[in-house]
Amino acid sequence: MTLNIIKVGGGIVEKEESLNLLLNDFSLLQGPKLLVHGGGRLATTLATQLGIETHMIEGRRVTDADMLRVVTMVYGGLVNKRIVAQLQARGINALGLTGADCNTIRSHRRPPVETVKKQDNSPSPGNPLPTAIDYGFVGDIDCCDGDMLATLIRQGITPVVAPLTHDGHGQLLNTNADTIASAVAKSLAPHFDVTLTFCFEKKGVLRDASDEDSVIPHITAADFALLRQQGIVADGMVPKLENALSACQAGVKRVVITRADLLGQPDSGTVVTYQ
Repeated sequence: MTLNIIKVGGGIVEKEESLNLLLNDFSLLQGPKLLVHGGGRLATTLATQLGIETHMIEGRRVTDADMLRVVTMVYGGLVNKRIVAQLQARGINALGLTGADCNTIRSHRRPPVETVKKQDNSPSPGNPLPTAIDYGFVGDIDCCDGDMLATLIRQGITPVVAPLTHDGHGQLLNTNADTIASAVAKSLAPHFDVTLTFCFEKKGVLRDASDEDSVIPHITAADFALLRQQGIVADGMVPKLENALSACQAGVKRVVITRADLLGQPDSGTVVTYQ
């Protein structure tokens, strides 16, 4: 049985019109399905209104205690429940979940990442100084309960998963929504033939960011390494492709990156395979 897992980004869910179109298309997908959503832009907007600064590193949000409160409100509350209510109105029996609910997704707090910093801004290399990036309350996933999710899905329930996980000791953690979509897809691969689709604002992975029609139709792990080195793939597209490749390697049948309004259309977007 084919299971469609759709991940939709914050740029789609923050606008009523684009969200409605996405949910209409999602509702028309045949068979069992699951939705993973982001909401980063709404979180950034609310944080700004509250005087909380936003820091991003390669598409990943640095999350201090104040930012964790914001993303919990936005992801687990406003965005998740808005989507669930809209799906119920379309006849889809949806259930909103974070990783903490039913112990669905367990993670650990990401340790500081060591990097290298020059001593000064002079053209010469200087003596590099070790430093570290602390992402704060950001979670790296340890496990996802695919058995539990499969049980819900077989009961006719459509899970709607917010990008929050927990560490098993009472701490919520902000976790990249693409990473969650990949982990959920991998955990459900033993139960279903999984198709994972990442929906965002572009037709696919673009060779030229200013040319909407420059979609790269197929990307392998080797292609990704080269595209990243060339700077064609950067920022938020880096974790998206990393997670797509990870899902492929773990047995997910098909991974597609496409524009939200092309959901369900054959031969659209970028197809990702490991080889």
